[in-house]
Amino acid sequence: MNTNRDYYEILGVGKNATQEEIKAAYRKLALKYHPDRNPNNKEAEEKFKEAASAYEVLSDTDKRKRYDQFGHAGVEGNMGAGQQDMNMEDIFEHFGDIFGDIFGMGQRQTRRKSGPTPKRGHDLSQELQITLKEAYTGTKKEIGIYQFVACEVCGGKGMEKGTSAQTCSRCSGTGQIQFKQGFFMYAQPCDVCHGAGFIIPSPCKACKGQSRIQKFDKFTVNIPKGIFDGAELRISGKGDAGVYGGQSGDLFIRVTVLPDKTFSRVDDDLVCTIMLTYPQLILGSQIDIESIDGTKETIKIPKGCPVGEKILVAGKGFQRLRNKSYGNLVVITNCHIPKKLSTDAKKLLVDYSEQIGNSTDNHEGSIRSFFKKFLG
Repeated sequence: MNTNRDYYEILGVGKNATQEEIKAAYRKLALKYHPDRNPNNKEAEEKFKEAASAYEVLSDTDKRKRYDQFGHAGVEGNMGAGQQDMNMEDIFEHFGDIFGDIFGMGQRQTRRKSGPTPKRGHDLSQELQITLKEAYTGTKKEIGIYQFVACEVCGGKGMEKGTSAQTCSRCSGTGQIQFKQGFFMYAQPCDVCHGAGFIIPSPCKACKGQSRIQKFDKFTVNIPKGIFDGAELRISGKGDAGVYGGQSGDLFIRVTVLPDKTFSRVDDDLVCTIMLTYPQLILGSQIDIESIDGTKETIKIPKGCPVGEKILVAGKGFQRLRNKSYGNLVVITNCHIPKKLSTDAKKLLVDYSEQIGNSTDNHEGSIRSFFKKFLG
């Protein structure tokens, strides 16, 4: 290993490089020349050691300052200068955080667990179908779900009363056992505590030490007025109970609104179609209709009302969820065409057609053509 090469040159950074840039450059070289990625490659091993020497000096503020002022002479006696026989194990030990970041593991684990850590329970989801009328009026629905609930016997602690958890002696509470293969250090979950870092000598018999049990639960859900198809309701705390006293998850209910034979929804408007006779459209009329919730609404049909006319009844549509205002009831007119007529009715219509025929012959959709088509 050439100990006289410039450390900045080795890492490929400038002399004004920040600590983050120096660390990133070293990580890149360490990953490239790592012995496990270059087995039996002496050149790669030397470059790996060389990069470690440079990083050991430039990552230390005081050492970097002396190196910038005096060169290699300013850091003699340190790992970064004059050591031809650098120990690979020392490199891994000294820069454990670097190699832990690169290979997905830490070289040291100091966290010890003397007992279980509370964890939040999972969120649950449920599908719910309602009618368009129920979406309009709001409703209450009973639903049933399987969910984890805190064990009542041990109070969600997972152990017999009067006992406590103990730190796992096998892994010293870290939850992992470290192994070494060549230059590479790796870890596996502890085979005694299964990665928990603790053991429960006297687990609760009811929940077998899991702190919770699964049950089937039924409860009532309030569906607000104006709920729309595909909406998702969140019920806080109705998901799975947390582990070892952790917070419960939430329940999410996805609502499907079934189609209705008479009414439909457009944005926040309630829409329906009414069938009127031709005289009602021509002469105008006043009719009563029944809305989706059973209430009566009086609709005024203006004289000469065309087919497809939209008549609005303000404030009689769906309630808006955010501001509690309402959409409109939209009534679309249509004309009822009778398939059978009495002789007298047919004669009257033909006479009427003859009377107005001269004034409508030149207009598309004339009353004469209308009666020729349906009465001809």
